Amino acid sequence: MNDETTAPEALTRDAAARELERLAREIARHDLLYYDDSAPELSDAEYDLLRRRNEAIEARFPDLKRADSPSERVGAPPSSSFAKVRHSRPMLSLGNALNDDDLAEFEGRVRRFLNLGDDEPVVLYGEPKIDGLSATLHYHDGKLVLGATRGDGETGEDVTANLKTLRDLPHALTGDDVPERLEVRGEVYIGLKDFAALNREREAAGEEAFVNPRNTASGGLRQIDTALTAKRRLRFFAHGWGEVSEPLGERQEDVLARLDAWGFALAPLARRCTGLEEARALHRKIEAARPKLDFEIDGVVFKVDRLDWQQRLGAAGRAPRWAIAYKFPAEQAETVLHRISISVGRTGALTPVAALEPVHVGGVTVSRATLHNEDEIARKDIRAGDTVVVQRAGDVIPQVVRVIEERRPTQSKPFVPSDVCPECGSHAVREEGEAVRRCTGGLVCPAQAVERLRHFVARDAFDIEGLGAKQIEAFYAEGRVRSPADIFDLETKDGTEEFPKLAEREGWGETSAANLFSAIEARRRITLDRFIHALGIRHAGQTTARLLARRYGTVEEWRAAMDAASEPESESLEALTDVDGIGPVVANAIVEFVAEPRNGEILDALCERLDIEPFEAPAADSPVAGKTVVFTGKLKRMTRQEAKARAEALGAQVAGSVSKATDYVVAGEDAGSKLKRAEALGVTVLSEDAWLAVAAGEAPPAADEDGDGDG
Repeated sequence: MNDETTAPEALTRDAAARELERLAREIARHDLLYYDDSAPELSDAEYDLLRRRNEAIEARFPDLKRADSPSERVGAPPSSSFAKVRHSRPMLSLGNALNDDDLAEFEGRVRRFLNLGDDEPVVLYGEPKIDGLSATLHYHDGKLVLGATRGDGETGEDVTANLKTLRDLPHALTGDDVPERLEVRGEVYIGLKDFAALNREREAAGEEAFVNPRNTASGGLRQIDTALTAKRRLRFFAHGWGEVSEPLGERQEDVLARLDAWGFALAPLARRCTGLEEARALHRKIEAARPKLDFEIDGVVFKVDRLDWQQRLGAAGRAPRWAIAYKFPAEQAETVLHRISISVGRTGALTPVAALEPVHVGGVTVSRATLHNEDEIARKDIRAGDTVVVQRAGDVIPQVVRVIEERRPTQSKPFVPSDVCPECGSHAVREEGEAVRRCTGGLVCPAQAVERLRHFVARDAFDIEGLGAKQIEAFYAEGRVRSPADIFDLETKDGTEEFPKLAEREGWGETSAANLFSAIEARRRITLDRFIHALGIRHAGQTTARLLARRYGTVEEWRAAMDAASEPESESLEALTDVDGIGPVVANAIVEFVAEPRNGEILDALCERLDIEPFEAPAADSPVAGKTVVFTGKLKRMTRQEAKARAEALGAQVAGSVSKATDYVVAGEDAGSKLKRAEALGVTVLSEDAWLAVAAGEAPPAADEDGDGDG
């Protein structure tokens, strides 16, 4: 089963570590898209699922928590376009509640942490959750001296000049009770009427309309030119504070009343709630008022009202224990689904997309919606021509929620997944345990080409100096490099009618072009393991590439074995899956890659241009060189991992299962089915001591001469 789809409680320790690494990388990418680029790809709900999955895995394997764990990070790193501001107190994110039970669990956690009695009321302060951009304002002696974005929670961007353009943000505070130092925190947003007017002006000027208010506010606040910020008509709601030179009150409500008196705008409908029933009632009231508000909200934030309790509760990771965001369900609308098309992502994933009759939902007009995968289409029985309910969960990516079957056309037909990539015509496969179908034409598929080429020249692959991601993208756009083999033809084609001299291209010169051609020439010799890794085969990273290179030795032997392994039940396929560390999923991905005809053509072209060196095998005089060994049971003198590494260093092939081709089975304590299979097949069984003796070129202990493993 794929790590991404396995429930946290079913993950093995190794799978959990891999999944935490993937989640850290994926969440960081989406943080940059959301906070830095104002161009999110996921809905809030989908993003929250990634966060919750990461937290669940960390809870099960706390010692695997990574230094770059998303649970310890808020937002994204600040942009290099602005000066950095170190927050004196971190600007934290909020945990989410999705239903009444989640809210009750939050209240229960507060009670347990503070050890409150059942008769002690927990008063919560509830306020609309503004869908905007978090910002903080610093006042010294009542004057605004600094304004910053949240950034990654620890460090933000200095956007003081831009914040001063906001119409309802006070530049100076008056009154006898204004602290010497005051940091006010809140949300920058754009009113819906202003957003609509702004888009009308842009359309009249022939400019593209903005997609949604949140991204418009985020992008507006982070303009280099303050005049452009001013045109966005941004506003500010205060909801909290950071560093202050003196206490502001005893309750959340008290402090907000003072902010209101000093001239800060506060979100309407906010109030104190004594007990869960009042909190739930406020949530329903604000949700009912949502369509009438002139700003976007996506839930209600509930905070423990007593500030001394907030202080005691503190924070857990990136979120305070004393606050939670109770989200609203996504807004929905009905429309007609005209057709289902397929979008190919940069990793080869085929994603079905619905082409819709344009409909207004969640503040924008929607004409396309993701259908996720073919299982989701089958589960909902979505067909072309259906009337469907769509939603913008988190007001980002539209989704089809369900079909209104009573309006289905009589001639409609179920969706049939294609096994061909629409971009390149290569075979598209779906691995066991995977929900996604993927194109196997990685080296030739236009949708994947640039990403694959960038991987091909990466440091741990061909490592061609002077040919990085930026150059690859430019060469691909020009047509100079469309496949890996083209890299090694750059010099011979340079200066031809098809491709003008690289040295004359902007940003290049005679020296830089010559250096690049020299660097490429130096990489015509490459070891088999680096070559296989450079191909970017799904599931085949550096470790797998080394296993393959060690097992097959030469590129010719490897390709021939993969061709033979394309036959189900073949000995070649069994031998591939028998390599320790290569299971059925990995094996199928490798075989499918090599079997794809277009990939085969590129492999042929690369083999013609390169000197692919055989894997450097250990000395042939090792007594176990070339032998196939299986380890089973618990070893006493070393871990299984260390035993495998030592065996491989001596030239042995370590397998994960026992077959007729196995030479030795090394059996430790509590050896199970592998030992029984070895005995049934007549394979030599050795104890740990006997194996060490054989590996050292010595005779095994006498007790093991009968191969019973009892020495």
